[in-house]
Amino acid sequence: MNVQIRSKEIKLTQHLNDHIATAIENFKRFHLDITTVNVMITKEKNGVGVEFDMHIAHAQPVVINDTDEDLDTAIDLAIDRANKALRRLHDKMKDHHTSSIRDMEVIEEEAI
Repeated sequence: MNVQIRSKEIKLTQHLNDHIATAIENFKRFHLDITTVNVMITKEKNGVGVEFDMHIAHAQPVVINDTDEDLDTAIDLAIDRANKALRRLHDKMKDHHTSSIRDMEVIEEEAI
């Protein structure tokens, strides 16, 4: 997995880099084939903007944008939203692959 953390007009501390890197490592628990994660942190009019751009094999990219006045809060909110989006994608892929003909037959027998 390629990971790129960039910031524009904001100096990131080692603690924030480690926090983001740990969150990205936790994304692996969803067992998705994440190929690239780009994190862009920018200064905006109303605070700080955080963008997670995650490319997943055999799926559309997941892009998460979040803005807050506080840098730590913006990062945490973006990480929470990214976890939620990846969990939904994981559940969607898992449900899609687990349906089988045997399961369908059981449902038909119960209806009779």
